[in-house]
Amino acid sequence: MERGELIKDQAVLLYFTSTECNVCKVLLPKVEQMIKNEFPEFTIHKINADDNRSLAASFEIFTIPVILIYFEGKEFYRKARNISIIELEKEISRPYHLLFD
Repeated sequence: MERGELIKDQAVLLYFTSTECNVCKVLLPKVEQMIKNEFPEFTIHKINADDNRSLAASFEIFTIPVILIYFEGKEFYRKARNISIIELEKEISRPYHLLFD
């Protein structure tokens, strides 16, 4: 998949991970559950940076895990390494509800 295809929907969450990343394996289900429960209009793409090096480079991914949030094709939020579910929910709540409510 190409960069433009990934961020074409109104609300997109990109989750960059790696095969060897244990934090990623624990964090991803929590992120998916929060998005499913609180922000159902989001499209989630899980991207293995090991298998998609050029794609990861195009998004300037230098560490793992990374969460990128896009609203209407524009990057809104970027968080790497130490990611808080509570902070993530707080950051995307207002723009999400402005867009979908």
